[in-house]
Amino acid sequence: MMLSIGSATETLPDPTPDESDADLVARLCQNDLSALGSLFDRYYPQIYRTAYAILRDSAVAEDIAQDCFLRLHQYARRIDTSLPLAPWLYRVTVNLSYTWISRRRKRRVSLEALVDQLMSPAVSAPDHLAEKGETERRVRAAVAELPFNQRVVVALYYLSGQSLEEIADILACPVGTIKSRLYYARETLRRRLGDWQQTFEVAHGYAGIG
Repeated sequence: MMLSIGSATETLPDPTPDESDADLVARLCQNDLSALGSLFDRYYPQIYRTAYAILRDSAVAEDIAQDCFLRLHQYARRIDTSLPLAPWLYRVTVNLSYTWISRRRKRRVSLEALVDQLMSPAVSAPDHLAEKGETERRVRAAVAELPFNQRVVVALYYLSGQSLEEIADILACPVGTIKSRLYYARETLRRRLGDWQQTFEVAHGYAGIG
C-alpha cells in the first residue's frame, strides 16, 4: 500500500488483518511506519467519511484524514492501548474539523451547527435524488425539531456509528442518560414519521437497530 504524509510517499508492507490495534500502536511507538500504514488502511475510510460528513468538502476531508494519522504518529506513546483506538481517532477527526471550520469562518462554530451539518444527507447519485428527495426532507425536518440533546445522540448513533458507551464517553454522560435520550428521540420520530426507522435508513443509508 502507499501512505502519503506531507510530501513523502512510502511503499509499506501489506497490513496484517489479525494484528490488534494495540500491537500496531506499540510498533508505531518504535517508529515502525509499516504499523502506521496498517492502521491507515484499517481506519482511513471511516475517518474520511466522518470528516466529509462534517465539512462537506472532499479535498479538505482528505487533508483532515491525513492530519489525523499524523497526530496518531505524533502522539502514539500517549495512547492508552487498553482502550479501543477508533474513538480516539474519531475525537481527533472531529476536533481537527472543528478547528478548520472555526478558522475558515473566522468565528466560533457551535456544536449545534456541527450536528446540523452531520444530519444533512450525503450526496446521492443523480438517479436516486428524485426518489429520495421527499424522504430526506421529511427526516431532516423531523430530526431538526428534536430537542438538541436528543439530536446530538441521533447524529452520533445513526450517522457516525458510535456505540451507546462511546457516545456516553464523548458527551461525558451516563450510558443510561444516552439510552433515555435515544428512546425519546425514537418515540418522537415514530409519531412524526410513522415507520420512521425504515424512513431514516432510506434517507441516510444506515442500518437502524432493533
